[in-house]
Amino acid sequence: MFVKIVVILLLLIVAASLLVQRGVTPARPARSNLRPLMLRMAFVLLGIAVGAALVPFLSGCAPAPERQFHAQDVSGADYGRLELLDGFITHTGSRFASADFRNKIIVVFFGYTHCPDFCPTTLANMKGVMRLLGPQAERVQVLFVSVDPERDTAARLADYVPQFDPRFLGLTADPETTRKTAQGFRVIYRKVGEGAAYGIDHTTDSFAYDPHGRLRLKIPHGMTAKQISEDLSKLLAGQ
Repeated sequence: MFVKIVVILLLLIVAASLLVQRGVTPARPARSNLRPLMLRMAFVLLGIAVGAALVPFLSGCAPAPERQFHAQDVSGADYGRLELLDGFITHTGSRFASADFRNKIIVVFFGYTHCPDFCPTTLANMKGVMRLLGPQAERVQVLFVSVDPERDTAARLADYVPQFDPRFLGLTADPETTRKTAQGFRVIYRKVGEGAAYGIDHTTDSFAYDPHGRLRLKIPHGMTAKQISEDLSKLLAGQ
């Protein structure tokens, strides 16, 4: 739009210049001084128009800014408040309180213990993340939140979650609390199949919180342990 306006002004100036030239006679030489001025203005506007037209092309050639994180940066998101998990029962039988984990990175994953693929691979991957973090891993807390409260009791979680890493915590709650909490995290899940051997389709993203309890990253399933550890190290460093 800006270029169009400049071009129109340019045409008007050129037209006016031509009219001035036609109107110059020996009896009226003074008006001819306007023509050089108009031509200079025309050249200036032409330069502006050309520069504005080239901006989109030149910006397309510029290198894209380097991503700070491998995972999706969701800083400032209006969902996934850690306090939504307060009151869940941990696999040790205690009530979870998010305030107890301030100054730690928290990684939250929703799943269920009978999951045949995504859940065990995610937990195994997080085990690798803890190994790569070394001493920094003591400042990271992984939470496995069950979306299958009918089968995933605290006792069941105690048999399952620590197998991956004894520092991980399994959380469970009643079905209604689980449903509302999942909605608060924008996590979707639904039963698939009939009978006791049903499965559950569910969101496979993990959520990472900085030491201040703020949601910062959404980690898609499939990221490597190295990528996740690098991201968590940056959060621990205050980025």
